[in-house]
Amino acid sequence: MITLFLKTESQKTWLQKLHEKATKFKNISGQIDELAIFPKENIQDLVNMGYSSITLPNAYGGEGLKVYDMVLFQETLASFDANTALSIGWNLGVVGEIFEKKLWDNENLNFFAKEILNGALVNRAVSEAQTGSPTRGGRPGTNAVNNNGSWILSGRKTFTTTSPVLTYFLTSAWVEEKQKVGFFLLHKDLEGLSIDETWDVISMRGTGSHDLVLNNVKVDHSKLVELPDTPSGGRKLNGWSLHIPACYLGVAQAARDYAVHFANHHCPNSLNGPISQLSNVQQLLGEIDLELIKARHLIYSVAAAYDDETRRKYLANEIAVVKHTVTNAAITIVDKAMRVVGAKSLQRSNPLQRYYRDVRAGLHNPPMDDMTINKLALSAIEQEKDKLI
Repeated sequence: MITLFLKTESQKTWLQKLHEKATKFKNISGQIDELAIFPKENIQDLVNMGYSSITLPNAYGGEGLKVYDMVLFQETLASFDANTALSIGWNLGVVGEIFEKKLWDNENLNFFAKEILNGALVNRAVSEAQTGSPTRGGRPGTNAVNNNGSWILSGRKTFTTTSPVLTYFLTSAWVEEKQKVGFFLLHKDLEGLSIDETWDVISMRGTGSHDLVLNNVKVDHSKLVELPDTPSGGRKLNGWSLHIPACYLGVAQAARDYAVHFANHHCPNSLNGPISQLSNVQQLLGEIDLELIKARHLIYSVAAAYDDETRRKYLANEIAVVKHTVTNAAITIVDKAMRVVGAKSLQRSNPLQRYYRDVRAGLHNPPMDDMTINKLALSAIEQEKDKLI
């Protein structure tokens, strides 16, 4: 299905490179989940092929690929191994957003570009146990105090995906003297910075989303790289977050492919052929592809609109709608795939039970479903009010 969305030779080239890793990534995907192992070797393979810097602009030495490209590649990668895809996806999205919006000054951008080209990996560290999702506006408990030209940071961050291999943690903290949230670029080797291996969940078990612990970490004053306009640290429309639903779309595709293969090859002795001839199985397979087609056309159309600067300004809630629609569609697709396969789908050796657990994680990635629906309602109400003025 994804062939329909190919546009450029560069996309074909990168997809070919990723497919060269398909067998290896698929073969260890079950072990990654079963033992909750972070896929370090997979990530290193991607870094070695230059994949971790594809969203760095050409002007800084990168591939200069856009959100649409990222979605295409991340969906494909997730169909091989979801943990690998989600882990590297955060790095791609953070790099893409920083350089597209020029969130930092030129000196920091130039420095960081060289680091990314040399294989450095980054993710934002924003979630905290007491505040929940940062998208809800809670003030971080992590504090940054100015001390003779340096910053001293203390606090604990949760859900720090890719933590075992990150070079940099782009960490949010409350800057008291500024009375707002700032983001600090923290290198993994800073004194007082450590990882507490707390990640023990049933979904995306191999993402290494442990706690980042900061105990009086001292950094240069220049490492306060972002100071957003809003006190809560919120950022503007960010199409790079589409790597999240792209990941779950890839998992849904893998579930669909497994169900179709099973239906075409499972031949109980009560039938004169495979179960794919049964009307109820065909109904489920048709509903699966219906959901996939709707989700895929939505995510790629919004990604294309975001990449087009003449259309991007008209986007409002579409990024959030994509995340809501695709992640919920993925849950539905995996559920229907399991109905096709039956009780065998619950065996621990069967990948469908892993897909089922993994897609549930999408509900808890930002933005949350209730926030998306609420924003749509408020937008509709405000639009109507504007008409009356």
